Amino acid sequence: MCSNIVETTDIRGCGKGTTGWFNLAQAIVSFDHPIHANAEHAINIDFVNHKLGLDSRVAVELTAESAEQLIKALESALERGHEQNLKTGAL
Repeated sequence: MCSNIVETTDIRGCGKGTTGWFNLAQAIVSFDHPIHANAEHAINIDFVNHKLGLDSRVAVELTAESAEQLIKALESALERGHEQNLKTGAL
């Protein structure tokens, strides 16, 4: 059964797709059946810029455990980056 769990957020950054690098505008995160990952359910993330057309998409499918590890790694890297910026005075 599909969960229909979807969260979206506006983002700023860049992604590399089939035609090269492009500006990202949104992340779409869902908990549902993956297309390619070998799992019953997955965290599916689409990084997109709909204004640029269909080629402006980077897709990721992660197991729940991998998504949890990624969250921890992101939080750790952000915390360490903020600490370093405080030490060096960088913004």
